[in-house]
This record gives sequence, structure tokens and C-alpha cells, in this order.
Amino acid sequence: MEGSPRSDVDRLCSAAARGDHEEVKKLLDSGVDPNGTNAFGRTPLQVMMLGSPRVAELLLRRGADPNRPDPRTGCLPVHDAARAGFLETLAVLHRAGASIHLPDGRGRLPLDVAAGGPHGAVGRYLRDPPSLPGAAGAAEKAER
Repeated sequence: MEGSPRSDVDRLCSAAARGDHEEVKKLLDSGVDPNGTNAFGRTPLQVMMLGSPRVAELLLRRGADPNRPDPRTGCLPVHDAARAGFLETLAVLHRAGASIHLPDGRGRLPLDVAAGGPHGAVGRYLRDPPSLPGAAGAAEKAER
């Protein structure tokens, strides 16, 4: 790994923001922390190109925290995806454990900021999300 840890995380954040899957993979393979923060205090998942669900999936598979709020706004990546109308990225985040029921720094849920409003495609997903694999098993275990 070249350079300081800060510059490596900055490079990872820049690659994620560009949606550069290959560069993100290369940097993660070299050991860059998917939860590290760039010079602005944001993680790669918080600055990623929202229209790149493959980058989101890669970061999440490598341990990125989907429920870490933006230090300035309190927004979660699901808020950003919902606001911008990126349903596929929203679904990737949700399947990886992102909560769709946590408020942002202003108390708004992802449904409150969803592109197209509560009746658009994103709003419909947030109102009635698909069952997640293993969700039934986790609920059963919690009841025992």
C-alpha cells in the first residue's frame, strides 16, 4: 500500500465517488479500510456514486457500515439513495443491513425524502420493502 492511510482512504473515496469499481476493488484488496474517512470526514459509502450499485455492493461485502451517518448532515446512505431515486442502490444497501427506519439529522426517514414522494417507486419500496433472506430466521431466533 502506497502513501499514508489518509491519502489511501481519500483515493478510495474518490474512486467510489467516480463509480470506479476496478479501482475500488484494487484499493480494498490492498488493505484500505472501507470505513475509513476522507479529509472531509466521510466514508467511501457516504460519497459513492449512487448510480453504481456494484460499487456499493463491493464496499458492503468488504465491511462498509451502511448505517453510519454523515458527520455533517446525519444522513445515511439510504437517505441519499432514496432522495436521488436510485432504487437499485437503495435495495443493495437494505439487503446489506442498512436500516430504512433510522432518521437523518433533521428527523426525516428515507421515505420522507424519497424521490417521487411516498407513491413513487422508491417510496413504494420503502413503505413495503421485500422480505430479506434470513429475516424470518432471525425473528424466530429472537423470539426464543
